[in-house]
Amino acid sequence: MHLKYKFFKHYIMKFLFVYAVCFALVAVPESKSYEDGFDEIIVISDLREKNISTAATSMEIINSEVIERRKAQHIDTLLNTVANVNFASGASRGRFVQIRGIGERSQFVEPINPSVGVLLDGIDISGTNGAALTLDLDRIEILRGPQGTINGANALAGLINLKSNRPEAIKSGKLKIGFGNYEARTIDGSYSIPISDTSKFRIAVGRTLNNGFMSNDFLDRDNTNNIDESAIKSMFDWQPTDNLTMESTLLRLDIDNGYDAFSLDNTRRTLSNNPGHDRLKMNGLSFKTKYSEVNYDLISIVSGYNSDSEYGYDEDWAFPDICLGQACEGWEYSSTDNYIRSKTNLVIDTRLLSKKTFSILNSSFKWVLGIYFRDQEEVLSREYTYLQNAFTSDFNTKNLAVYGQLDSNLNDHISVIGGVRLERRKANYSDSDVFAHDVAENLWGGKLAVNYIISDSITSYMVLSRGYKAGGINNNLSLALENRDFDTEYMWNLETGLSGTWYESRLRGRVSAFYQWRRDVQLKQSLVLPRDDSNSVEFIDYIGNSAEGVNYGLEVDLSLDLNDRFELFGSVGLLETEFRVPTSDLLNFREQAHAPSYQFMIGGNFIVSSDIYLSFDVEGKDKFYLSSNHNEESESYTLINLSFNYQPNEIRYSLWGKNLANDKTIIRGFGGFGNDPRKYYETEPYYQYGAPRTFGVTAQFDF
Repeated sequence: MHLKYKFFKHYIMKFLFVYAVCFALVAVPESKSYEDGFDEIIVISDLREKNISTAATSMEIINSEVIERRKAQHIDTLLNTVANVNFASGASRGRFVQIRGIGERSQFVEPINPSVGVLLDGIDISGTNGAALTLDLDRIEILRGPQGTINGANALAGLINLKSNRPEAIKSGKLKIGFGNYEARTIDGSYSIPISDTSKFRIAVGRTLNNGFMSNDFLDRDNTNNIDESAIKSMFDWQPTDNLTMESTLLRLDIDNGYDAFSLDNTRRTLSNNPGHDRLKMNGLSFKTKYSEVNYDLISIVSGYNSDSEYGYDEDWAFPDICLGQACEGWEYSSTDNYIRSKTNLVIDTRLLSKKTFSILNSSFKWVLGIYFRDQEEVLSREYTYLQNAFTSDFNTKNLAVYGQLDSNLNDHISVIGGVRLERRKANYSDSDVFAHDVAENLWGGKLAVNYIISDSITSYMVLSRGYKAGGINNNLSLALENRDFDTEYMWNLETGLSGTWYESRLRGRVSAFYQWRRDVQLKQSLVLPRDDSNSVEFIDYIGNSAEGVNYGLEVDLSLDLNDRFELFGSVGLLETEFRVPTSDLLNFREQAHAPSYQFMIGGNFIVSSDIYLSFDVEGKDKFYLSSNHNEESESYTLINLSFNYQPNEIRYSLWGKNLANDKTIIRGFGGFGNDPRKYYETEPYYQYGAPRTFGVTAQFDF
């Protein structure tokens, strides 16, 4: 039955892809040319800026209109709009991202090597995704699949690039204020001003507050899982000569969120006496220079940040006397766990891009050559009830890479792109348990892509790419020596797709199908060991390479102008994943964690009058396994979101509601252990829930 089901779904996905291709080809006679707006969308995440229609990768661009429609303050509110992109929380925000089922779900003691790269205005914040706030963003580009040439070891699963609005040549600004249930308050604003004919400045400031969606019955508080986030950005653009441009960005974040999300009763009511926290302070800087000559562009990006974070929680999710006077008295325990991290990150990326083509055998070529250096240090101090002294560690990595890319136009219809990245990585680890580990390895990734212009309005592509994720260490002394380190994971990705417009440019879309082979999968596992002197248990997370994996699926992104007043848009992701671990009865041929077999979003904008319009969307997701350590699953769901917008003048008012049916969604879960002394630690699942029904009003003044 299992094999038939797999076989059926496999061929259904093939059929859907072939149908989409045939539909596009049949529709060619109806097509004329790309709609101006579609053709002018420029992808900035590649080594060369290019039109989205010719990007040889599966990608989604979330623009500022979508960010506003979703009332998003952090990217976790936006990820559900993108096909085959998911997230895990286990914190105050959904800061662990999975693309096509690949990505981390948590971080505790061990340093992690992210599977999904995240850039914020050129600053590599991969692994620190709590900083991915949406203040004054122009767009978010999400590239699915390995980006081994572009970003190397941090982009095995894909890349997320957040780009802020740049300073403008005229004075302009905006101010936005919002209020909602759960005492939600937001205020943010931006102002842009030209300083001279050659320089411009922009500043953006914002703050988000709410009480969160949990109530702590023991402390009689409703704000122990609160949000308190502040951010400021300043940007300065300068063009001292016709050949030289400079862009700089300064970033300051101050996040002081609560973390009290798990309940012994799997409700939104907690009993913890020491509710946790999820704090982050970050200073970031990026500086980009571009020097242009007739035959080439020289681009250099220097970026970096330093951050201090503190993540802690009440491990028992209860108060010490929870069993007082009951049959379970004496079974309870009480402990807290706190992780204090300091990170510094420096990246220097310099590339030379040819502007003039050269010809070989009647084919034209352009090239890119680059060199990349990254130096990152992560210092941890863990304060834990069952440790006599704080556990400390120091993890330093240095990456040096060279990369290149050739873009070739073989004729008017066919172009070929080939890229490769060679990377040398050194890592040094030491901790207070007198454990040290040094490693150096050579890594490589790249891609070979073919673009084929079917017509003036339809382009297809096929790409074979290879990505990698560096190996690392497991530092817990309770582990056997053979489990102390793990190897680099590699993945091959074969992908094909098309993009275009149909029916006089009223229908626009992108379709892609992919098949991915994962080797030496870095599989997170855990041990649960009882302590001799209490009723608590010790959780030991570690990573091994015992698995291989396969991920394949389909992604569709479409928008349709029904008429001058009504626009429909949507995305669908179909995903099949599989572990191949012959030594494990639990995991062999099982689906991977946080990899729902389908995701969808469909919505629309309807213009009622010149100053009134409605927006709605419906998002849904299949159930998925919550971990590779157990068989607990989430539940499938469908959420309805709606906003009513009124703009009589320079002020735009918006009345909005999200999850209107108040459906329950699971954004993190645990299983395989018990934590409730009232049940004598019977094994059961525990869930963290997403936002319930929320609603509010915002007003934005543009000037």
